[in-house]
Amino acid sequence: MQAPPYTPIIKYTCAVEDEGNQEIANMEASVRAVEKILKYDFNNKKLLAEALTHSSYGGSPSYQRLEFVGDAALGLAFTNFVFLYYPGVDPGKLSLVRAANISTEKLARVSVRHRLYNYVRHNVNALDKKVREFVMTVQEEVEAEIYGGLVKAPKVLADIIESLAAAVYIDCNLNLEMMWKIIRNLLEPMVMLDALEQQPQPVTLLFELCQKDGKQVDIKYWAKEEKIIASVFVDGQFVTSASSEQKENAKLNAAKDALRKLSYVSGEKININTVGQLNGDGEIEAAKQKLHEQCGKKKWPRPVYQIQKEDGRAHEKRYICSVEIEIGERILFVTGKEKARVKDAESSAASVMLHGLKDLKYI
Repeated sequence: MQAPPYTPIIKYTCAVEDEGNQEIANMEASVRAVEKILKYDFNNKKLLAEALTHSSYGGSPSYQRLEFVGDAALGLAFTNFVFLYYPGVDPGKLSLVRAANISTEKLARVSVRHRLYNYVRHNVNALDKKVREFVMTVQEEVEAEIYGGLVKAPKVLADIIESLAAAVYIDCNLNLEMMWKIIRNLLEPMVMLDALEQQPQPVTLLFELCQKDGKQVDIKYWAKEEKIIASVFVDGQFVTSASSEQKENAKLNAAKDALRKLSYVSGEKININTVGQLNGDGEIEAAKQKLHEQCGKKKWPRPVYQIQKEDGRAHEKRYICSVEIEIGERILFVTGKEKARVKDAESSAASVMLHGLKDLKYI
């Protein structure tokens, strides 16, 4: 689900004597706003104020203790829910449902959806930047990301949800059932078992599908500046890469792209090796132009070319290029031979694609 438009972040500074009344007014307004979001009126407003106070904000108790309680309370409440909702389902699957709904990634997206970060007082400017980056990424997601997106979720966003859960739990005299009724509305829509079965974990799915086809998957990593790059290879052939500041996110997104490029759709797959090995000694003349014409005739999107490998010194560069074509719900992806010029490398990839399209009876 796409997040609603993001409103400007409210900034709080350490209260000084002549600003004290303004700070109190800000927090009172935040408490009222969050009570409205939760649809719950606190008996002890100070609990909610504490749940909205980051540890960097001096002079007031922070949400750290509440987060500690909320993590456990929310975990137990959701465990009770899935246990009763899915009678007879094995604990392994129940654990998957629980993890998908109370993970840092999920809770952070809940926080974004309800714009809860706007009401948190803190004194760390870097938090604003991280949250803005994450919010922008979430807004651009085509569908709800169960396992994580391009940017790792800032922990502070998940902490807010856990702290609010604890504040409600304590305010209603440790009544777990009542807490769950209130917090459950915040978590909706939840990720249920049928959705998980339709959208398995990408890294696991990649290895499982390739293993069924007798293929070997290898994911390699290296660092580039401040980012980690994860590259997927199938039977030694490069498929795709993805980068992130976190290794797990890089691996996750590389696996997602690999599944797309290997054309795994509803359990079906265009055999990448069949296409890739069709590049014989002779290459098709004017291959790029002919491939472009074929796409026009079939009303397919234009071919997309990318440099997959670049080696050698400045005056001895060698390139390997890829080309991909979207055909309905499938994406065909191939790489060409190593060439001294990018233009020739793209032509080689186009030649491979033309042979592959013919072999697979698309043309």
